[in-house]
Amino acid sequence: IVLVLSFVGCGSFRKGTKMKPRDGVVYYAKGYIGTPYIYGGNSKTGIDCSGLIYNAFQQQGVRVPRTVHELRKKGKRISIDRAKKGDILFFRTSRKRKLTHAGIVVSTRGGAPQFIHASSTKGVIISSLENSYWKRAYAQTRRLLKK
Repeated sequence: IVLVLSFVGCGSFRKGTKMKPRDGVVYYAKGYIGTPYIYGGNSKTGIDCSGLIYNAFQQQGVRVPRTVHELRKKGKRISIDRAKKGDILFFRTSRKRKLTHAGIVVSTRGGAPQFIHASSTKGVIISSLENSYWKRAYAQTRRLLKK
């Protein structure tokens, strides 16, 4: 019985376990990995980048805007070298100068943030800022969570 219970709980938080908001945001966002991209989507059947952020933060009781355009106005702008779990990275993925994409930092590896986002071609995935495409498209980092 103990062996079975250890497998059931492996990799998940027990009900009632208190997570730090940063951990909770990332944990909840990771539950969407593999979800297909749908512009304006906000569920496990299809989601876009701001929908993923909106849902992950809302799950932790933090209200954030639903669009990248409005989200970019929230929190405190920080340098990329200060980015940590739960911070939001913004990107310019079109020829226009406006911010068009965002993701949540899940960790840093070798100083480069790893982030979860809803890719228009691959759905919800984790990518690295070391990737040349994301490095070129990167625009700013914002911190919405204080703790």
